[in-house]
Amino acid sequence: MVHEYRDRIYIRKDILLKLYEYGELNQSKLMSYCGLNNVKHKEILDDMVKKGVITRVEEAWGNKTIIKYKPSDKGREILNDILEPYESLFPRSEMEKS
Repeated sequence: MVHEYRDRIYIRKDILLKLYEYGELNQSKLMSYCGLNNVKHKEILDDMVKKGVITRVEEAWGNKTIIKYKPSDKGREILNDILEPYESLFPRSEMEKS
Protein backbone atom coordinates (compact mmCIF):
# COMPACT_ATOMS: atom_id res chain seq x y z
CA MET A 1 0.00 0.00 0.00
CA VAL A 2 1.40 3.40 -1.02
CA HIS A 3 0.97 6.34 1.32
CA GLU A 4 1.19 9.72 -0.35
CA TYR A 5 2.67 12.59 1.58
CA ARG A 6 0.42 15.64 1.68
CA ASP A 7 1.85 19.02 2.59
CA ARG A 8 0.12 20.65 5.58
CA ILE A 9 -1.15 23.49 3.41
CA TYR A 10 -3.09 20.98 1.30
CA ILE A 11 -4.41 19.22 4.42
CA ARG A 12 -5.75 22.56 5.66
CA LYS A 13 -7.23 23.30 2.26
CA ASP A 14 -8.91 19.89 2.13
CA ILE A 15 -10.41 20.48 5.59
CA LEU A 16 -11.75 23.88 4.55
CA LEU A 17 -13.11 22.52 1.25
CA LYS A 18 -14.99 19.66 2.94
CA LEU A 19 -16.45 22.00 5.57
CA TYR A 20 -17.39 24.51 2.86
CA GLU A 21 -19.00 21.72 0.82
CA TYR A 22 -21.00 20.19 3.70
CA GLY A 23 -21.54 23.26 5.91
CA GLU A 24 -20.63 21.34 9.05
CA LEU A 25 -19.23 17.92 9.84
CA ASN A 26 -18.56 15.96 12.98
CA GLN A 27 -14.93 15.25 13.71
CA SER A 28 -14.90 11.61 12.60
CA LYS A 29 -16.64 12.31 9.27
CA LEU A 30 -14.39 15.31 8.58
CA MET A 31 -11.25 13.27 9.23
CA SER A 32 -12.58 10.37 7.17
CA TYR A 33 -13.61 12.53 4.19
CA CYS A 34 -10.19 14.21 4.22
CA GLY A 35 -8.32 10.91 4.56
CA LEU A 36 -6.76 11.97 7.86
CA ASN A 37 -5.88 10.10 11.03
CA ASN A 38 -7.83 11.31 14.08
CA VAL A 39 -4.87 11.08 16.45
CA LYS A 40 -2.13 12.19 14.08
CA HIS A 41 -3.95 15.17 12.53
CA LYS A 42 -6.16 16.48 15.36
CA GLU A 43 -3.51 19.09 16.17
CA ILE A 44 -4.13 20.65 12.74
CA LEU A 45 -7.85 21.02 13.54
CA ASP A 46 -7.05 22.48 16.96
CA ASP A 47 -4.65 24.97 15.37
CA MET A 48 -7.22 25.99 12.75
CA VAL A 49 -9.80 26.57 15.51
CA LYS A 50 -7.29 28.58 17.55
CA LYS A 51 -6.54 30.79 14.54
CA GLY A 52 -10.24 31.32 13.79
CA VAL A 53 -10.26 29.56 10.43
CA ILE A 54 -12.85 27.00 11.52
CA THR A 55 -15.24 26.87 14.46
CA ARG A 56 -15.69 23.96 16.85
CA VAL A 57 -19.00 23.23 18.57
CA GLU A 58 -19.59 20.53 21.17
CA GLU A 59 -23.09 19.06 21.30
CA ALA A 60 -24.44 16.68 23.90
CA TRP A 61 -25.86 13.57 22.29
CA GLY A 62 -27.19 11.25 24.93
CA ASN A 63 -24.28 10.49 27.23
CA LYS A 64 -21.74 11.37 24.52
CA THR A 65 -20.40 14.67 23.26
CA ILE A 66 -20.29 15.19 19.50
CA ILE A 67 -17.68 17.62 18.18
CA LYS A 68 -18.69 19.46 15.01
CA TYR A 69 -16.68 21.83 12.85
CA LYS A 70 -17.78 24.60 10.50
CA PRO A 71 -15.83 27.00 8.29
CA SER A 72 -15.66 30.52 9.69
CA ASP A 73 -15.98 33.65 7.54
CA LYS A 74 -12.21 34.04 7.89
CA GLY A 75 -11.76 30.45 6.69
CA ARG A 76 -13.90 31.08 3.61
CA GLU A 77 -11.85 34.18 2.78
CA ILE A 78 -8.57 32.28 3.18
CA LEU A 79 -9.86 29.46 0.97
CA ASN A 80 -10.92 31.84 -1.80
CA ASP A 81 -8.16 34.44 -1.55
CA ILE A 82 -5.10 32.35 -0.69
CA LEU A 83 -5.47 28.57 -0.94
CA GLU A 84 -7.23 28.38 -4.31
CA PRO A 85 -4.69 30.68 -6.02
CA TYR A 86 -1.83 28.79 -4.30
CA GLU A 87 -2.99 25.49 -5.74
CA SER A 88 -3.41 27.10 -9.17
CA LEU A 89 0.25 28.13 -9.04
CA PHE A 90 1.53 24.93 -7.43
CA PRO A 91 -0.80 22.06 -8.36
CA ARG A 92 -0.51 18.88 -6.31
CA SER A 93 0.16 16.71 -9.35
CA GLU A 94 3.27 18.80 -10.09
CA MET A 95 4.45 18.48 -6.49
CA GLU A 96 4.01 14.71 -6.53
CA LYS A 97 6.23 14.34 -9.63
CA SER A 98 9.25 16.06 -8.07
